[in-house]
This record gives sequence, structure tokens and C-alpha cells, in this order.
Amino acid sequence: MKVGILTAPVSREPLDKLIPWAASIGVQQIELDVSPGGNFDAMTVTSSDIASLNKLLAKHDITLSSIVCYWHTMMTGVTADHLAMSKKVFPAAIQLAPKLGVELVGAIAGFPTPGKNRLQTIREDMPVHMNPMMKLAKEAGVKIMFENWYATNLQNLEHFQTLFEVFPDEHMGLNYDPSHLDWQEIDYIDGVREFQKRIFHVHAKDVWVNPTRRARVGSNGDGWWRYVLPGYGRIRWGEFLTTLRQVGYDGVISVEHEDDAFGPHEGFAKSVRYLRSLVD
Repeated sequence: MKVGILTAPVSREPLDKLIPWAASIGVQQIELDVSPGGNFDAMTVTSSDIASLNKLLAKHDITLSSIVCYWHTMMTGVTADHLAMSKKVFPAAIQLAPKLGVELVGAIAGFPTPGKNRLQTIREDMPVHMNPMMKLAKEAGVKIMFENWYATNLQNLEHFQTLFEVFPDEHMGLNYDPSHLDWQEIDYIDGVREFQKRIFHVHAKDVWVNPTRRARVGSNGDGWWRYVLPGYGRIRWGEFLTTLRQVGYDGVISVEHEDDAFGPHEGFAKSVRYLRSLVD
């Protein structure tokens, strides 16, 4: 396994500064955010930009684990304007991936369609939008991976199962994030075993839970959990990483930094150091 970072929190920083810094803290792979307006926009990137990036990566001995444009890939439960933008950005990312030598394109599975639950949305509405994206991905020789953000259509393991029943093609899989499952009391270890063949990429993010607050406001209340750096919460990282190894996963463990107690640079440095102590 290698340790990487998702560049979303630093996507406005120039790549000629970001990549040397990432190498200096021990980053081995980068999950590159190619969303509109960032430092490597899939909609506007040129062949010269691609050549410069590849040169930078090679110089600092870093590779790309994937490219992602999460917010601009959602196609259900969003406004018409959002959908129209996703239909431009998502294909651009898919077509960019092989030019960078990347096999994985990260996406978000959308929100439930108004008037429908998540299972209905997956079965009835996702195919309308995702089948063309899957066709494009197969033609480009890349795979689509959905992060299991709890607010989207992939809230729990039954949603995962339904997704893969609807989309049995092995070009679709998961960017598996245990933190979105843990605070819901969903077994993220069993999830690894059940969906092992569909885990293409792994996010490293921890979660802190305050049982006293939860006992006061209930599980539907606010303020009883938050995302924290890996090692600062209750994810059982040793068991989690061991289970990934046991099922044959040898890909990236990519830090998704969402801990508001630390700035991006400090948070990434602490996270990478902790994770490398477990996987090196």
C-alpha cells in the first residue's frame, strides 16, 4: 500500500509548489482534484499542462492514484443547472484520465431524487445518467469510483449492494471511506470483506463521537460527531488496514482532510506520518 492525499483542500495552490511540498512530507500518491476553477481544471487543461504535471511528478517520485471532481459529477437530486454542469465536467474528467495514465476517476453518486428514497433513486434514476458515463469510461479504459459519502445515495451497505446489482460492470466501484460508515454504527470492516472486489481506492479520514452529546440530542441531532485526522478518532486503523491486505487490496490510502482543528498543510503532514507508520 501507498499513502496519498486528496488535493481538494489545496486545489488553489500552484502545482509547482504543491507537489514538492507533498513529496517533502512523505506523500507517495496524489488523488488529484480536477474540478472547475482549481489548479488542474479538467475543462481547460492543455497538453502543455499535462506534460508539465508529468514532469513534476516524475521529478519528485510521486504518482497519481486517481483524478476526481466530486461535486461536479452528481446527477440525481440536484438542480437542472448542476446537472448540466456535471454532464460537461464528468465526461471531461473521464477523457482526461488516460492522458495522465490514470485508471480511476472519482465521483459522487448524487442525492436521492425528490419524492424517492435512495434505493429507488439507484434503481430508477441513476442508470439514466450513469450508463452514458460508464460507456465513455469503458471506451477510455478507465473505471469510475464513487465515494460513499453518507449524504448521497450510498449511505449504507444495502445501497452499495443495490448499486452493484444495477451496475454489475466491474468498471464501477468504490472509493471506500470508513468514516462515513462508522459514526452511523455500520460495520466498515465487514463492508471491506463484502465489497472487496469493488474497492478501487480508499479514503483515510477518522471520526470522533461524543456519546454524552448523542445521548442528549439523539442520533438525528447535531454536534455529536465530527471528522478528524486519521488516528485522532475511533477508526480501528490496524484492523482496517489488515483486513484490506487480507482481501488483496494493495492500492492507495488517500488522506481526505476535513478536520477543522488543523490547517491543510499541518493536517496532511500529521496524517501522512501516522499512516506511513502503519503501512511502510
